[in-house]
Amino acid sequence: MTVITRFAPSPTGFLHIGGARTALFNWLYARHHGGQFRLRIEDTDKARSTPEAMEAIVDGMKWLGLDWDGEVVYQSQLADRHAEVARQLLADGNAYHCYCTPEELVEMREKAKAEGRATLYDGRWRDRDPSEAPAGVDPVVRLKAPREGETVIEDQVQGRVTFKNKLQDDMVLLRGDGSPTYMLSVVVDDHDMGVTHIMRGDDHLNNAARQALLYQAMNWEVPVFGHIPLIHGADGAKLSKRHGALGVEAYRDMGYLPEALRNHLLRLGWAHGDDEFISTEQAIEWFDVDGLGKSPSRFDFKKLDNVNGHYMRLADDEQLVELTLPGLAVAAGRDLNDTDNSRLKAAMPALKERAKTIVELVENAMFLTDERPLKMDEKSANAVAGDAPQLLAEIATTLAVLDDWSHDSLDTCIREMAASREAKFGVIAQPLRAALTGRSKTPGIFDVLMILGREESLARIADITEIQA
Repeated sequence: MTVITRFAPSPTGFLHIGGARTALFNWLYARHHGGQFRLRIEDTDKARSTPEAMEAIVDGMKWLGLDWDGEVVYQSQLADRHAEVARQLLADGNAYHCYCTPEELVEMREKAKAEGRATLYDGRWRDRDPSEAPAGVDPVVRLKAPREGETVIEDQVQGRVTFKNKLQDDMVLLRGDGSPTYMLSVVVDDHDMGVTHIMRGDDHLNNAARQALLYQAMNWEVPVFGHIPLIHGADGAKLSKRHGALGVEAYRDMGYLPEALRNHLLRLGWAHGDDEFISTEQAIEWFDVDGLGKSPSRFDFKKLDNVNGHYMRLADDEQLVELTLPGLAVAAGRDLNDTDNSRLKAAMPALKERAKTIVELVENAMFLTDERPLKMDEKSANAVAGDAPQLLAEIATTLAVLDDWSHDSLDTCIREMAASREAKFGVIAQPLRAALTGRSKTPGIFDVLMILGREESLARIADITEIQA
């Protein structure tokens, strides 16, 4: 049997982070078993589904690196097929027309509630002759669900889950206008797409029982279900907007790398020993249902930052340069030139060691493109106050005649200056860093001197000494 999984979001918003995890788990399960992963957009709710949301879902999947097999399936294009199945169920006696008016349904539920009974449809049209149908009522089509026994779901995550059939509803398959319901469309699409395994949030667990009845009524094989606990916020409450960004595109804009977000989502509900950093190749090799937990996981931005920092340090410098350039141009308020680009490339090995996101990388690289004279942050302004300009003038004089502008030579020069003054290294390095960058968070001072070069370094030092003269 070829394993076929799917991700089937409703395009009523962007790709939610919980949906991204569901997609990741299904993708990994299919890739681990050498199967297929399909993408279906459930766009039957025309009032809420938007082209922008559909595009955002596809773009989010591409950015995450979750490629799918075959074309994207759009559920709204298959309505005729869904209705065809409902008609087959009618012909086989497994469904029936219900002529209840909305008012009757409300009255039925209120009476059941008052009597302390379940507010299920009572099946009043289940066995009635359609000739008794009232005039002017467009009937819905309902599944004739079994009244006796139990429906059992052998869930890959939750274990055996049993549902009493007497508590199951004769669910609506076709509305009065002939349009299919979500429950019918999902089952038909999953069957027609050959889906063998359905992995989704445990808020769909009750749907599994209802969908299993529909599979059985059509004599179709029921897929293997796996219902995973939802993601919670760091405070233990269900993840919501108040916990921060929810759409995948927001995490991209906050400067996270797709491989880092995949790694973090993977660890939300699945584990492989104590491994924290898991490459995509390892995830495909290791992923299976035995690593899935039954308890809700917590989304923690601090952990995501640490994971992202790890992947930043592993990332190719050229890749990080390309990701940093757009933000750096915006921060600079101008188009970047060749000198800016060259400095950024030279600085990247040092910059990425100190940044946990692309946004932070941009902030740390801004000293490369800042216009002279530099604007100083508070700490840097203090570092170049007082007697610092005189010290910086001496440093500039020494650096100006340095024969070899290399990392080792600069290191020796600055340390000898500190030793000659019987001062700590920081006495020299702190005002020098401030003069060169205007910022307190930068690469090492010798890296900065190398990146800026002799001419620019001396010019920035001169700006301070001239201003303070």
